[in-house]
Amino acid sequence: MTRPPFADRIVEAVFFDVGGPIYDDENFVSAVLAALDDLRAEQGREPVDWASFRAVYDAVRIAQSGSLRRALAAEFLGDERRRDELHERTRHHWQHPAGSLYADVLPCLRELHGQVRVGVLANQEATVVDALRRDGLAPFIDVWGVSALVGFEKPEPALFEWALKQAGTTPATTVHVGNRLDTDVRPARRLGLGTVWVLRGEAAPEPTTEQLAEPDVAVPDLRGLPRLLLGDGRRQRAEAERP
Repeated sequence: MTRPPFADRIVEAVFFDVGGPIYDDENFVSAVLAALDDLRAEQGREPVDWASFRAVYDAVRIAQSGSLRRALAAEFLGDERRRDELHERTRHHWQHPAGSLYADVLPCLRELHGQVRVGVLANQEATVVDALRRDGLAPFIDVWGVSALVGFEKPEPALFEWALKQAGTTPATTVHVGNRLDTDVRPARRLGLGTVWVLRGEAAPEPTTEQLAEPDVAVPDLRGLPRLLLGDGRRQRAEAERP
């Protein structure tokens, strides 16, 4: 019988990426497309061809490495060095509109609430805080690790370390939930956090066996995640506290 992925880990904190696990990544797709079209219009060029855009986007998803904005700048603006310019223009379009919250998020956070410290740990603009409050998630979030507010971005260790300090936990007692290997799973694993790969949004559309072996566990969505994270952890904590 296969042991549960977190059977040997007492989980005290869970950090969530935002795009993919919490909100639909198509919000970012819409924003970066609008930004590309703005910049191309300034060059007197036509809007980006949708099929060509998806080809670049999916190539980065399949590889699970490399900067998407750099690849888009190279392909559609003619110079990968315009990546920062594209990033800045994308910020003005990037929103998480009502209705783009995944239906399994609130039930998951409600079940985790009071059992662990919950944080968001994401490369996002400050406006994401307003969206999370609007959609009723704020009462369940203890740590607001938003890159635009904290000043660090994944995969930098500094953002993970900041969140751990805020949560008052260690890597050994913390799990990170994200949908990319390069900015979520790999940097979290290097620091010793447990890892959950959510296979939606910017995750690889057809993960390889090698990719699936990188996280502690890969899941299609957040349904059942609290049980997966805490089922054995609760038992171990109770045993540890016995006189």
